[in-house]
Amino acid sequence: MRSIAALLLHTGAQVSWSSFSVHWSTVIGLGLFGALYEWRARRGPRSPDDRVTAGQRAAFFIGVATMFLSLNGWLHDLSDSYLFSAHMVQHLLLTLVVAPLFIAGTPGWMLRPVLGWPVIAPALRWATRPIPAFAIFNVIIAGWHLPPLYNTAMANHNVHIGEHLMFIAAAVLMWWPVLSPLPELPRLPYPGQMLYLFLMSLPMSVVAVYIAYADTVLYPAYAAAPRIWGITPMADQMIGGLIMWVPGGLFFYGAISVVFFKWQGRDGVETRAGAQVDWKPVS
Repeated sequence: MRSIAALLLHTGAQVSWSSFSVHWSTVIGLGLFGALYEWRARRGPRSPDDRVTAGQRAAFFIGVATMFLSLNGWLHDLSDSYLFSAHMVQHLLLTLVVAPLFIAGTPGWMLRPVLGWPVIAPALRWATRPIPAFAIFNVIIAGWHLPPLYNTAMANHNVHIGEHLMFIAAAVLMWWPVLSPLPELPRLPYPGQMLYLFLMSLPMSVVAVYIAYADTVLYPAYAAAPRIWGITPMADQMIGGLIMWVPGGLFFYGAISVVFFKWQGRDGVETRAGAQVDWKPVS
């Protein structure tokens, strides 16, 4: 399909929403990933407690669809060739939407055989703990947004693919202490999850402030890109930093709210159950 690049001019550029570019490497990769999931789901345990539920399957394939839409079409073309701010939207979708959907969509029994692998299992037990997961994710996010690495990824497509794969892998580790489906690699208690998510918002805010308030254009590829919608390179960079800062931070606060209500709901159920056990009729 035609790329948006063919529909833009260097001055007063406009986007045609009637075209949608597709990168077949992503189609093949996501197709194989989805096929592996379905194969594993159909060959898995058949007990009522060990199966892929409709909700899990929906979460997984919504994640696949979100990843496809992030890496193809209008968002991909805008982010790769025109707007840093669009690239930031792409990164947030991969790390804050796609990764947790993949975890939520994968039952623990499907992953449990990996724990029998002699080298992988110890590494996973370490990397999915809160402190390593926190550090790995934030080092990768901050590192790839430093100008030398970011500009290298923009200049080399294979490096760019590696960057995105690292983002998703690091995001899966980051979300694990909150969403883990495996008791062997456990979640944090609810209060710990809330603290963890709050602390997770802080390093991203630092990176976002660094980008939004930079005095110069940090990423030359966007300075040389055709201008679209009248957005200057400096305005585009500031918008990108603000997208990481505000929606990115609010996403974590939204997750904290969800955890809080789950915590209160569990305590309410336990309190009612305890009251029923302790209650004795007066004779």
